[in-house]
Amino acid sequence: MALPAKLQNDLKQFQRLQQELGAIQQQRLQLDLRLREITHTLEELKTVADESVIYRPVGGLLVRAKSRKEVEDLLGEEKETLEIRQKGIERQENHLKERYGTMQQELTQQLRAAGISPETSEGPES
Repeated sequence: MALPAKLQNDLKQFQRLQQELGAIQQQRLQLDLRLREITHTLEELKTVADESVIYRPVGGLLVRAKSRKEVEDLLGEEKETLEIRQKGIERQENHLKERYGTMQQELTQQLRAAGISPETSEGPES
């Protein structure tokens, strides 16, 4: 049984939405990982003596930092930036999840109206 053109188009849009949601979730996971890494590093820096030699990455090199405070400041700035990005991605992810749920319900109704039993599939996790 051939699907109506509108339903085929809606299904393609739904698949694109699934892919977009998966990509956003992957970005969020990567940001979460980087934030945990920075937080852990900042905690470890607190245990390092002020006069200890500390290196910081600059591109592909490790460069001796002037002080522990310099590294803490750089990591603190990066952490703030990542937290802002994280909030933006979370808002975007929530919006996509809402669209996903709405679209899933609409497609289910359209498929039933077309006399096709929609497959029971789970949506994206998280």
